[in-house]
Amino acid sequence: MATYKSFEDLEIWQLSRELCNDIYEIIENSDLKNNFRLANQIDGSSGSIMDNIAEGFERNGNREFIQFLYISKAFCGETRSQ
Repeated sequence: MATYKSFEDLEIWQLSRELCNDIYEIIENSDLKNNFRLANQIDGSSGSIMDNIAEGFERNGNREFIQFLYISKAFCGETRSQ
């Protein structure tokens, strides 16, 4: 099993960052930018995905990291729902 020194090395964090950047681009390049509440909700929930992965990793414990991965998964659902 690989040992990671930084959450930036995790593929799951890299993919969540891509998702967050893609959502930002969609918001900026569509009429969605005029729906401030929805755009803010989607932008916030997608950002929370990568933020929770990072926070869980920095806790330095597998149990806490797993818990934060579950929280990230919940934000994935929220993003999809929006």
